[in-house]
Amino acid sequence: MQRILLLFLFLVQLLPAQSLHNGQPFYLTGIEYTLQVTGSDSVQVQEFTLYDSRDRTVQSFKFDTVSAGYSLPVTFPHPGNYKLKSGQRILSKVRIIPGWLSIIPPLLAIFLALLLRQVLVALFAGIWIGATIIFNYNPFSGFFLSLSEYIGRAIADPERASILIFSLALGGMVGVISKSGGTLGIVEKLSRFASNRKRGQLVTWFLGLLVFFDDYANTLIVGNTMRPLTDRLKISREKLSYLVDSTAAPVANLAVISTWIGYELGLISDSLQHLGLSYNSYIIFFQTIPFNFYPILTLVLGLVIALSGRDFGAMYKAEKRAVDEGQVIRPGAVPLADLNSKELSAAEGVPLRWYNALIPILMVIFTTLAGLWITGWQSTDFLAMNFDSMTLLQKISTVIGNADSFAVLMWSSFSGGLAAILLAVGQKILKLEEALEAWVSGIKAMVMAALILTMAWSIGNICHDLQTAEYVIAATKGILSAHWLPVLTFTIAAVISFSTGTSWGTMAILTPIVIPLAYQLPLSDTAISQSGAWTIFISSIAAILAGSTFGDHCSPISDTTIMSSMASGSDHIDHVRTQLPYALFAALLSVVTGYIPAGYGLPGYISLLAGTAVMILLLWWRGRKV
Repeated sequence: MQRILLLFLFLVQLLPAQSLHNGQPFYLTGIEYTLQVTGSDSVQVQEFTLYDSRDRTVQSFKFDTVSAGYSLPVTFPHPGNYKLKSGQRILSKVRIIPGWLSIIPPLLAIFLALLLRQVLVALFAGIWIGATIIFNYNPFSGFFLSLSEYIGRAIADPERASILIFSLALGGMVGVISKSGGTLGIVEKLSRFASNRKRGQLVTWFLGLLVFFDDYANTLIVGNTMRPLTDRLKISREKLSYLVDSTAAPVANLAVISTWIGYELGLISDSLQHLGLSYNSYIIFFQTIPFNFYPILTLVLGLVIALSGRDFGAMYKAEKRAVDEGQVIRPGAVPLADLNSKELSAAEGVPLRWYNALIPILMVIFTTLAGLWITGWQSTDFLAMNFDSMTLLQKISTVIGNADSFAVLMWSSFSGGLAAILLAVGQKILKLEEALEAWVSGIKAMVMAALILTMAWSIGNICHDLQTAEYVIAATKGILSAHWLPVLTFTIAAVISFSTGTSWGTMAILTPIVIPLAYQLPLSDTAISQSGAWTIFISSIAAILAGSTFGDHCSPISDTTIMSSMASGSDHIDHVRTQLPYALFAALLSVVTGYIPAGYGLPGYISLLAGTAVMILLLWWRGRKV
């Protein structure tokens, strides 16, 4: 016992005295930074010198004019500790780490998740190694501070807390619906339309299009609604989660009225203003839609697969298992949500009334739409936006784009749960105590998903602090050309979003970089016509949106991917393994038939037709029916 205590005290001594947010800043090698320093008004000439850990001069700066502050462009060639001096006075000390280390945590998490099929272990390993790098390569500090600095703070953000509460509360609603017989009732009702596997997949895909206004609401509503029916039709949970996931972020990205549109328009508008361009960002967004190849081809692929009944790769094996063996999930799989437990099963003799499921679901949808409109209306500055000159569609999109979607999602999930409880108690199907117990049981079924979601946010914070996205961008600089800008933009956005699991973060990083390049680079090439330059400009903006959607759609650390597994009751790694070949297929088609031709001026609708034709031919050639 004494040895254990001494070991613990030793480990405590290894912990840094300051947290990351108060400690010495660090930067990556190979990336140009701008150091802001304060000058002195008492001298006419201001000199600054950057020294490495061996006191060798790395870079010197000399200013002949007096200024209160200076911007010093610096690139650090080697890892180590650097000092910035003015004369003998040390202005700042910075720690430099190798740039390639910044991509290790997300790549390790993804690799281990696919290898071990234990996503919690994989995510924590990525967080731990990332925290170890950040905290001066100390694994003990990395372990303890990955808990307090990252996992502990992951849900401190109000928006993330809202998503977590929304997911848990919606699980509670599903628990009440299941216990009161509403789930089986709506399954019997839908089974009239979805009477076989083909129709079941088509209904799932079509519902995904209908819930277009938010990707989170889409995954949770469609997955929870269709799961009992697809189970009955022997459609694998992997196929259900794929159909749910492929109609979530892709639909929300393309929809002209959604929780995404305001964010996308804001980024585009800001970049256009910095260029001094007076283009309407909403019109620009409309023009990007034919070039938003990945989301469109992903939706088309889901439809073609549902219609043809053909699959390939791991998805074919999953579907064959479901049909031949009647096992909708793999033996030994660990579903993220166990919503078929005895605690949530309807008792024998309970009336199976479909409207006990439909009314709470409609309540969620109605509350979401009404809340988006009300909060958006309250936060819209009509005078500043020249609201009267907008078209009706522009007005609607502007209002919804300004809405507080995260607060609205919480309102909707609790409203749906309340409706489910009132229906069950009011019809004397459940006692109030039983209804509340079912609600709590539904929440408990979502605990695993909530843990994984929290860990995914944590590794996202690790990637932010390690500047993973900045490193990927810097590593690809110097290989851009006007013709290849759209395809390179899509590729870089896809890598960043897949590595970090965030689409909005990827958009925020790339939009202010790519839009100026996409506008100026084609104009500098006299061989490119005016129409060709405009096609490159528009398709490059679309490539940001499309590449960002790729990671949101299929990355194992993406919250939407996790929520699709959760709502569908699928093993998360099984969902990723079966979906990834389809996502890569759509991405490859987006590159070959989309962004490469777009760089040479080919209109987007021709690329979409070509991509769809190639998709169908390849699916008929390589795909197999179960």
